[in-house]
Amino acid sequence: MIRILAIGLAAQALIVLQAGADPAGIVSSASPEATSAGVEILEQGGNAMDAAIAVQFALGVTEPAMSGLGGQSQIILQRPGEAPVVINGTSFAPGRLPDTVDPADLKTGWTAMTVPSTVKVMDFAHRQYGGGEIAWADLLEPAIRYAEDGFVVGNFRAKVYAHTEEALLKSPTIVPFVVMPDGHVPAKGDLMRQPVLADTLRRLATAGADDFYTGEIAGAIADDMARYGGWITRADLAATSDPRIMAPLSTSYRGVQVYTLPPPAGGWVMLLALNLLEQFPAEHLAQESPARTEALLQALQAAHRARHDLPESDLVNYESDIRARLSKAHAGSLSSAFVPPGGETTHFSVMDADGMVVSVTASIDSYFGARVASPSLGFFYNNYMQSFDLEPGRPFSLKPRGMAYSSMSSTIVTRDSNPVLVLGSPGSERIISTVAQVISHWVDVGAGIEAAVDALRVHVAVDAEDGRDNAYLEGPVEGVDLARLGLDLSTASDAYIQRDRNAYFGGVHALALETPGWVGAADPRRDGVVGYTDTRAASIGQCGFPPQNGEHAVRGDERASGVPGERLRHEPSEGICQ
Repeated sequence: MIRILAIGLAAQALIVLQAGADPAGIVSSASPEATSAGVEILEQGGNAMDAAIAVQFALGVTEPAMSGLGGQSQIILQRPGEAPVVINGTSFAPGRLPDTVDPADLKTGWTAMTVPSTVKVMDFAHRQYGGGEIAWADLLEPAIRYAEDGFVVGNFRAKVYAHTEEALLKSPTIVPFVVMPDGHVPAKGDLMRQPVLADTLRRLATAGADDFYTGEIAGAIADDMARYGGWITRADLAATSDPRIMAPLSTSYRGVQVYTLPPPAGGWVMLLALNLLEQFPAEHLAQESPARTEALLQALQAAHRARHDLPESDLVNYESDIRARLSKAHAGSLSSAFVPPGGETTHFSVMDADGMVVSVTASIDSYFGARVASPSLGFFYNNYMQSFDLEPGRPFSLKPRGMAYSSMSSTIVTRDSNPVLVLGSPGSERIISTVAQVISHWVDVGAGIEAAVDALRVHVAVDAEDGRDNAYLEGPVEGVDLARLGLDLSTASDAYIQRDRNAYFGGVHALALETPGWVGAADPRRDGVVGYTDTRAASIGQCGFPPQNGEHAVRGDERASGVPGERLRHEPSEGICQ
């Protein structure tokens, strides 16, 4: 049996499994369809990595503004009895760049994309860490089904389309893929089909991942670039090698060990924030209060400021410098100035019956990436070129085959070397703030992962030029003295100071070991859903069965006063969650 659940505003809106039950697998992702794809693979006997790959391809179809074939993916995983490892899927700049680059060329359009890595990363992950029971083509089958038969657009995804509608309708290559028969972008409840993307996925399934880099698909990408003036060449695609397996960065935090992505990802900033939070007395963080909010703001401000203080050195020395910055002594020195308290991206987490956990963050950077799409392939290209520094001599200065910097912070938390928390989030620089806050809430407040994900959030945006740092707050600010902390309330914050959770502050998808077993959390700020499987060999036919024994099947964005939200149904012949 498969049960699709998500987190509601009130604790009673989440009933996980019967007391004492421990699921054989869990998937938490940003769309009901992608979660269903992952659970489907677990039910067929796949392991956590197999399921994660199916989730990734399904998200590229059902949440195309955030990730897809044209983007990059980063993975941290842990197999039972082994230490966590990172699959570094950082994308690279093209091999040939013009002598003079206009910053605008790196933000949108055909010169804004790095060489996509997601397909290469998924293929490598399948070969190295898949369970060996599920063929590559079978992992793409759910995504093909959703692209061909369609899916129903959810609340958050509809808001993204509405937010970007003006820009999307100005892009001739995007219009065919986003305009509904009424001439507008998809709205909540619309059925969205993508037959061109379905054909591309079908080709990828039958010809294999190499086709994306050296075969027919590679040729189509190269044709796009030649036709529209892009910088990526067929040689760039062919030069894309397997991703590197790397050791994660790590720090201890109040009895647990936190592992996350190393540079060029932004996980080190999140770890620094935790080290800084550890400088505050535990009682200041143990409950939702002005004291906790002020501690979070100060730790995040110092951590984000450290990110802007990059050394002028090569990447190797940069990594060495980062490890020094993660020492407890360094955190202590930074905390001496503390005042006593008075894309877009997607993320998903998977666990299987054997205890393997996988945390994946994937992105095309901004909403709809470079705001251009491949006419013949049906996917959106990323705009990661905007992450490069145009100042020479910096760790991420723009150069041929340079690595793009990101804020990705896929994370695994262990206790006694065993995983107890798996999480990550989308949200650009807010990824760092969000992941640190959820970890702190889960450890320090101890109210459970659903409460940690649902808790109101804050963020500090550091302005490196004039030194004015802005605070963004999701909830009311009573009792928090921003002026005393040297922070300005962002002029944009009025949009976020409200009781309702706001997608600006990310979309966490987490798994946690709690009593009586593992549970999942999907952020109510977006369209995320958690899926559980009780057995490895059961058949799959529905995204969500009717509630049994008092259980609820609830969308992540349906959170009113503990009232169960919309139940997820699936008609196998149509391939649609609705």
